[in-house]
Amino acid sequence: MPRSPLPQRHGLDAAWVRTPRTSPHASLRDHLAAHMPRLRPERLDEMLDEGAFVDDEGRPFAPDAPFRPHMFVWFHRDLREEAEVPFPLEVLHQDERIVVVDKPHFLATIPRGRHVQQSVVVRARRMLGLPELSPAHRLDRVTAGVLLLTTERRWRRAYQSMFEERVPQKEYEAVAAAPGDLELPAHVRSCITKEHGVMQAFEHDDRPPNAHTLIELIEERGGLARYRATPFTGKTHQIRLHMNRIGRPIVGDPIYPRVQEVDIDDFSSPLQLLARTLRFVDPVDGTEREFESRRALEAFPAQM
Repeated sequence: MPRSPLPQRHGLDAAWVRTPRTSPHASLRDHLAAHMPRLRPERLDEMLDEGAFVDDEGRPFAPDAPFRPHMFVWFHRDLREEAEVPFPLEVLHQDERIVVVDKPHFLATIPRGRHVQQSVVVRARRMLGLPELSPAHRLDRVTAGVLLLTTERRWRRAYQSMFEERVPQKEYEAVAAAPGDLELPAHVRSCITKEHGVMQAFEHDDRPPNAHTLIELIEERGGLARYRATPFTGKTHQIRLHMNRIGRPIVGDPIYPRVQEVDIDDFSSPLQLLARTLRFVDPVDGTEREFESRRALEAFPAQM
């Protein structure tokens, strides 16, 4: 695929469509209308009049341009209004290859769906002036903590592969009810699956485990406790499910043990889960790296 002829806008790369070998439509306009149903026909015509659709050389397509096969059509999508996440994105470390941030709750890692401008990638690109900044791994939108990004495309593969191969060591902190007579530390294992479009992931007791978490007690106070969770696998919602499995669902969890009706722009009750520490051997120069979040979970404030 060729590089985009359009510069980023609002920290976002241009979108593209590629025309097929044939089309029942004689004009590019009618082909786009048929294959981009979310774009209103009136807005499509406005964009063509504005020269918003361009070819690989950045030349605008005329409103009456004919359909041509096997070509890229580049454009910027219109952005919907988003409620601003009212928490700062802090940089823990920056060098030539990587940027490590302390992600706040409610900020998505990547731009997607209803969270585009309110994502780590878009905010950090604009804040740091790094147009190729990209995450090497992800954190759930409702989870806070240490997140690693690469500064340029040339570094992306090395660091992403490291996470795919489960090389880094991660430690999380969670706040939940005090353990009572629960025996800790506990190695929690189960089989977890997640279906696209379904909010909850599920555990299957009749299948071999594919997820493993070590859960330890850090301290308890006032009926609550702070736990350390060390995942040895990387299944979706793994720590949230395993805390729920031992009968200690995380404070502020909107979907475990049951899905609750919470407005997507309600920032009042953050999930009390924090990616506290990230350790790894750098895949480029072999140095040992360790980064720690500076955040505290508000349900368990530090004692004065």
